[in-house]
Amino acid sequence: MRGKLKSLRKEQNLTQENLSKMVNIHRTHYSMIENGRRNPSLKVAVSIKKALNYQYDDIFEKQ
Repeated sequence: MRGKLKSLRKEQNLTQENLSKMVNIHRTHYSMIENGRRNPSLKVAVSIKKALNYQYDDIFEKQ
């Protein structure tokens, strides 16, 4: 579901731990977001997009 999120993170050589610290959430929470088991709040979604330097709105759309 969120393969794009995972590929963007890996392209930037970030671990889930690194990225979760950048957006100030727990790693397990981030993992659930990345695996589609949880939806991020708007604030967290914007923080993730900024941390990954991703400009488009389709990062969390269902695929």
